[in-house]
Amino acid sequence: MGATGSKLEKALGDQFPEGERYFGLENFGNTCYCNSVLQALYFCVPFREQLIEYYSSSKNPADAEENLLTCLADLFMLINSQKKKTGVVAPKRFVQRLKKQNEIFRSYMHQDAHEFLNYLLNELVDILEKESRAPKSDSDTSSTSEKVANGPNNAHANGAQKEPLVTWVHKNFQGILTNETRCLCCETVTARDETFFDLSLDIEQNSSITSCLKNFSSTETLNAEDKFFCDKCCSLQEAQKRMKIKKAPHILVIHLKRFKYIEQLGRYKKLSYRVVFPLELKLSNTVEDYDAEYSLFAVVVHVGSGPNHGHYVSLVKSHNHWLFFDDENVEMIDESVIQTFFGSSQEYSSNTDHGYILFYERTTTAGTS
Repeated sequence: MGATGSKLEKALGDQFPEGERYFGLENFGNTCYCNSVLQALYFCVPFREQLIEYYSSSKNPADAEENLLTCLADLFMLINSQKKKTGVVAPKRFVQRLKKQNEIFRSYMHQDAHEFLNYLLNELVDILEKESRAPKSDSDTSSTSEKVANGPNNAHANGAQKEPLVTWVHKNFQGILTNETRCLCCETVTARDETFFDLSLDIEQNSSITSCLKNFSSTETLNAEDKFFCDKCCSLQEAQKRMKIKKAPHILVIHLKRFKYIEQLGRYKKLSYRVVFPLELKLSNTVEDYDAEYSLFAVVVHVGSGPNHGHYVSLVKSHNHWLFFDDENVEMIDESVIQTFFGSSQEYSSNTDHGYILFYERTTTAGTS
């Protein structure tokens, strides 16, 4: 990595961002799925800063019980505090903890980066929620860790909260979907809200993220055997159903469903469809009366022709520069290179590098357009 690191420093020269670190992550056999997601999360700056702030503010972090949260914080702090600007670190402690906690990730088979991301975020939330419920010692009725877990100005007094805990993980990634069902007999609309950390979108050949989002929110008619039980009519009725984004998250994570089960084959197949993902994205199909605007800052790429083998790399935007992370190797790339990861317009193509998980950061705040 020495030569690669020097090359990267040389490429950035005087433009190397003050205080930033660009470090590759060692691969322990099959951990590219983990490395690619960790790089995307590290360059999700609000998440990184809040994780480090939380851990630094906790009482005696060195004495804290080891879990995925402490291991992730240790790893991010290790990178963040390096004297060198570039290099390689080994996320050994984090990977060991991950394998210890979840047998799915113990094998040396090809793992799914999206499944790992989902597991990690939910595990972090579980840990923070457990900490908030832990009995307070001495006269400390509102501990530092609880304040930081809730984020600034959102701690519940004396820990007596009835609402679910809103952690900094929620504040970054959580959005709200509303599932609306309209009875075609009485016109009554039934709405049910559900939270999400990422949106999984079905994909089609030669499409775009915008069209995938429109399909996600399209109206579906429930009839025949799929009729809806209307509480007002007290009977099964034909209805129209649609899913809309009620509250857009600060960090919008989009998972492209590139692995599809094909009945005829009796197995999963990778869809290499060309799906254009823009650098700037506008969410116009939300319940809110304004457009939520986003900027792309990371892409986890699946390299390979099938779902059971292959490799993961990540593209990351940092201080207006795009970087390519491939385990231990880090290099600078031109923004135009991103287009090569959209997918293929032909069914059979030698290009097997496809965008799989997209990370967008919100550039507009609530109430603005």
